[in-house]
Amino acid sequence: MAQKPLSILCISTYFKGVNFLIAAKEAGCTVYFITVKDLENKPWPREHIDEIFYIDNSENTPENHHNLALGVAYMMRSRKIDRIIALDDFDVEKGAYLRETFRIDGMGQTTARYFRDKLAMRMKAKNAGINVPPFSPLFHDETITEYLRTVEGPWLLKPRSEASATGIKKAHTLEEAWEIIHSLGDNRMNYLIEQFRPGNVFHVDALSKDGKFLFQRTSQYVNPPMEVAHEGGIFRSVACEFGGEDDKKLQELNKKVMEAFGMKSSASHTEYIKSASTGEFYFLETAARVGGANLMEMVEASSGINLWREWANMEVSLAVGEEYKLPTVKKEYAGIIISLSRFEHPDTSSFTDEEIVWRMTEEYHIGFIVKAKTRERVLELLDGYAKRIAKDFHASAPAPDKTVH
Repeated sequence: MAQKPLSILCISTYFKGVNFLIAAKEAGCTVYFITVKDLENKPWPREHIDEIFYIDNSENTPENHHNLALGVAYMMRSRKIDRIIALDDFDVEKGAYLRETFRIDGMGQTTARYFRDKLAMRMKAKNAGINVPPFSPLFHDETITEYLRTVEGPWLLKPRSEASATGIKKAHTLEEAWEIIHSLGDNRMNYLIEQFRPGNVFHVDALSKDGKFLFQRTSQYVNPPMEVAHEGGIFRSVACEFGGEDDKKLQELNKKVMEAFGMKSSASHTEYIKSASTGEFYFLETAARVGGANLMEMVEASSGINLWREWANMEVSLAVGEEYKLPTVKKEYAGIIISLSRFEHPDTSSFTDEEIVWRMTEEYHIGFIVKAKTRERVLELLDGYAKRIAKDFHASAPAPDKTVH
């Protein structure tokens, strides 16, 4: 009897994961896709999707999870689901809930907490002996006051389940911190407070299979993401020096984090800060998905590995019990620069360097990925582009309190 095609249910309430959907279909899978109704007209690769289903509300609430499960249960009466894949950070909880409900292999709700809940991930990292900036939940008044009196400020108040720098507020005094906490009302349980540590921020983009790394690429943000989000800066990142001290330390630390968090098989994007005063690395946060802000394209330019595509191929191989082999990994230096633009369609024709391998086409944005033989050349190009963009194109907007898809 011929084996039926593998059926994968993908979830994304943000416009991302196109390459995953394409790769899954090209691998012979039946691809079902759930997204929000507001994204119905986005350019999804419909020729690579067998059926699309829509939900009205993407919030991760018990009621919405229950309603989503009811909808999936109805579709499963006539469609078999072998794997469930969350393509966006906000959908990790949805995917875990559905896997638990329908007993489908993959990351469950307990492990998913470590890749979505910033409080859970900090507590897990601390218990595993991994450096984290001093932090506290916002449950008990006396505990919070004691934290503010004993931990030197400034402090960051962070949503436990938002992505990137969204919703982060900074406080410099005990009174200012309590003013922010009181303003949160009943929602304070969904926040934490953490000491602000000046330093350079790094990210590690990886692919794991059966608890072991298949791929890691370390990179450094030229401008910290919070600075870009809250101060209207220009976003830049560049690959670390291959085999350098930062590269080696980050890869080893990332291995320790993934082992502690119970990572089995997924793409991941993890951020660390290198203390400006001590040079030590501290864990900041992680996510069981491909990095956003077009970092995947930068990683691909540097390594030749398309994380969306290889994640899909790996999931298929796991589901059918076949061996998966990662393509040859390259070591080339690449960097990315992205900025809001005051022009809807900025004219980038004056940027003619042969090192440019990607240009951003999104409205009211300008951005490039460059690739060169040396890291110094990449940084030289990014610095020059930052000055030109700031002078001729740059626009800024305040960071939203909540993420808008």
